[in-house]
Amino acid sequence: MNIQQMMKQAQQMQERMQKQMAELRVEATAGGGMVTVVINGAKQLQSIKIDPEAVSKEDVEMLQDLILAAVNDAHRKVDEAMNEQMGGMMGGMKIPGMF
Repeated sequence: MNIQQMMKQAQQMQERMQKQMAELRVEATAGGGMVTVVINGAKQLQSIKIDPEAVSKEDVEMLQDLILAAVNDAHRKVDEAMNEQMGGMMGGMKIPGMF
């Protein structure tokens, strides 16, 4: 296999990966479902749902913590999905510093 073929394959894999990640939607919750967030594969927040029971003037910090926890969990799930997809595309090959 020559270098040009390898570069073309790498570019095709990257394009496939970008398309898959753009279509990916990950949902995460915190506080037993009090806060639910959906992010895409680019880690952009798509939606957020807050249970009215979580809204309290006396405990705004709790709501803030729940939102942070849900967003961070969603980001972790996107990372896991990306690693799984990349691992499948690379045939399980481990490249230091990439994953």
